[in-house]
Parts: sequence; C-alpha cells; structure tokens
Amino acid sequence: MINLTLGELAQASGALLRGDPSVLVTGVSTDSRTCTGGELFVALPGERTDGHLHVADARDRGAVAVLGAREVAGPALLSPDPLAALGRIARAVLDRLANVAVTAVTGSSGKTGTKDLIGGLLARLGPTVAPAGSMNNEIGLPLTVLRCDTSTRHLVLEMGARGVGHIRYLCGIAPPQTAVVLNVGSAHLGEFGSRAAIAAAKAELVEGLAATAVAVLNADDPLVRAMAQRTAARVVLVGESADAAVRAEDVRLDTSGRASFDLLTPSGSAEVRLRLVGEHHVANSLAAAAVACEQGMGVDAVAEALSRAEPVSRWRMEVRERADGLVVVNDAYNANPESMRAALSTLAAMAGGRRTWAVLGEMRELGEASISEHDAIGRLAVRLGVDRLVAVGESARPIQQGASLEGAGPGGAQWVPDVAEALRLLGAEAEAHDIVLVKASRALGLERVAAGLLGEDVAT
Repeated sequence: MINLTLGELAQASGALLRGDPSVLVTGVSTDSRTCTGGELFVALPGERTDGHLHVADARDRGAVAVLGAREVAGPALLSPDPLAALGRIARAVLDRLANVAVTAVTGSSGKTGTKDLIGGLLARLGPTVAPAGSMNNEIGLPLTVLRCDTSTRHLVLEMGARGVGHIRYLCGIAPPQTAVVLNVGSAHLGEFGSRAAIAAAKAELVEGLAATAVAVLNADDPLVRAMAQRTAARVVLVGESADAAVRAEDVRLDTSGRASFDLLTPSGSAEVRLRLVGEHHVANSLAAAAVACEQGMGVDAVAEALSRAEPVSRWRMEVRERADGLVVVNDAYNANPESMRAALSTLAAMAGGRRTWAVLGEMRELGEASISEHDAIGRLAVRLGVDRLVAVGESARPIQQGASLEGAGPGGAQWVPDVAEALRLLGAEAEAHDIVLVKASRALGLERVAAGLLGEDVAT
C-alpha cells in the first residue's frame, strides 16, 4: 500500500477523524491477529465476533488507528458503515496509481483458477498484484487493491456475486480496463432464481466498461456471448467456437487428467501442455491467453507460461499421491453442477484401469433445483464409470439415490452421514493405487477427507 496520513484517509473515506491527522498509515488489516506496525485496523462485524472487541489487541500488535462504527480509544476514523468506507479508501488509493492496469474476472465457476493464470502471465510483464484464493467480495477485493503500490503495473481481481448489484459495487471500487466473463452456470441458483438472473448479475462486469476497455467473453456459452450487446468495450471472443479470436483446437486429455491443445490467436499459434488437472482449465487458459495477448505478450511466451503454470490456490483439483500410490484429487473448495460434472469427467479420464472413488457432498444454493441437480450428478458418476461413489451428509442423499437408480450396486453407491464415516469407509476399503476425488460446497469441509487420507492436518 502507498503510505497515507490519517487525514488523507479520512478525506477519502468520508469518515469522521478522531486524533492526529498526520499519523502515517502504511497498510490495512481486518484481522487484529495479523496487524503489524503502521496499519489501520478495520473493525468489522463477523459471524462469530465483532471487530470492535479486538481493537486493543490490534493496537498492541502495532495498529496506529482504527476504522470503526463507534468511539474507541486512540486515533480513529468513525463511519456508520466501515465496510463502505474501506471500499472508498481502496478506490482513492487506486486513483492515485495511474499506471495500474486492472483486470477483473467473473463467472459461475473457474474464477479463481483463471485469476491465478492471468496473474502468472501478467507477472512476466511487470509487477502484479493478484490474491491467493478467492478474495472476491466487498472485504477481500478492497484489501487486495490496497496491496498495490507505485511499482505495481497489473492488478488482477476476482469478482463474485450473491445478488444483483454486487459486481457493480465492486467495479465502483476497482474499475477494470479488461473484464473476463467465463460462464453462466447454476451456482447460487437458489438465490438468483434463474440462469437469466445470474447472467444479468455477471453482465454488470462489462456493462460499465469504457469504449477503450476490452471485454473477454466465452464464445461457447450463449449467455456470455450475448453480453457483447451489453457493453461499449471492444469484445474478444474466446473458446472452441470457430469464430473465437482466441481458441483451442485439438484438445486432448492424458491419463493424469491434464489437457493439451493448440492455442490459436490473431498473432499466431502455439501448443500448450497444461500441468493443471482438468479439461475445464482449457477454457480458463484461453481467457488468460486473451488477456495476456491484449497486454502485448507474444503467443509463444503465452503458451510457454501456460504450460509451466502450477496450482496457486488450494483445494482446487489439487492432486497428491500417497506413498502406497493412492491418488487424492482434492477439489473441496467449492462445488456447483458445472464444476462437479467437470471434476467427474476428469476423474474418469484419469482412471487408466485403476479403481476410482468419488466422495461428494452437497452443492449449496441451488434452490428448488437442488434435488434434481444432485440426482443428476449421481447418475453421471455411474455413466462415466466411476467405481465407488460416496455421498456425504444428509443433503447429499439424492446423489447416492440417483446413482442407485442409474444402476449402481449397493457397494457402488453409498451414503454416509459425515466426514468421520467417510474416512472410516475409505480407510477400510480404499486400496493402493485407487484414485479418490473429493468435492463439495465449501461449507461442508470435505477437505478434511482429503487430509485424512493423506495423513495430514487439514490446516497444512
């Protein structure tokens, strides 16, 4: 972060200043446990506590001031909405950094992986800030913006939405010069009500773009392709469609689940051999390639960088092998019908004669479509030839039921109530050289299954 005085932050945020305006602030934190010298501690309400209760701890660790909603001891900025004030501070800092090019990514699935790929590519062109993990909401995004300083040339952001207006708000904090829309799927269907409503929310990313900006759109998704009519920006289509400016041809998947393809761009072509697991990374790579090419990177350099890319964010098709040869594919960070289908297809491609397990939990926020979508996943697992399916948790019962109705035998599709029972079953029946996929919505915590199989603590 660039250094600012408390007085400058008060002006930027619209907050009421309490204390010496000349106090210098060198960073921002929303977690008192990570505060260091010179930081502004933002006291936000959380699920289990209120940041105002931790002001003393933040000051003990070096915080020089507090941004909060009520009076506290020591230098402070007071605002009825500290979160909105944090967003205004981030926008003010970004406005001072004229040389930072902002790229933003949204979509129902693949946002984090694509953001990681774009960050890796752009880092080859200059100092780049991109978050590890998602950091895609009204807290994480401004904190990411505030990591920029005068040396930063590229800022890569992920933008999520739980409702209409969320992405528009995030764009108000960090207006992108390049916007990427990956897909419109079923994630959060229960909150939005329809895929059309999800598309409208995702389209907010491109609707506010200037005519000088670039919108990178997935040509293979009709709802995303249609967003070309909703933006003044120049549109670059990506995908496997024949009219995509940046496209993939001759896509093939090896027995490790890694894709190779020919990358075609307006400036030439090159072969890409991904180290990332899952065919869905082809679409992610095309979006990243389009962004890098727009920033002046040559196609050979793009292909080479994509071919070297390794996983950055945890629990997203993270492949680990045990000493006895059992392979764990940990994709437990999140799940929706589209990403679940992609993960199962990858598992099937990885089999190579080995026994496969799919340990699956609930896909949340699907609303009235929940039972039918879970049922469909169970049926798909059977059609793909997955040997053993384990549905974890009460809400995942329809996965097991769908698999059974599709023809899976009693041992082929089982239900267990929780993680402990899943681990007991796997411990008793999984064998060396089996492949185990673990996937569910984040709240289910199925990464504990992967950690248990590997003999690790979940935090490692």
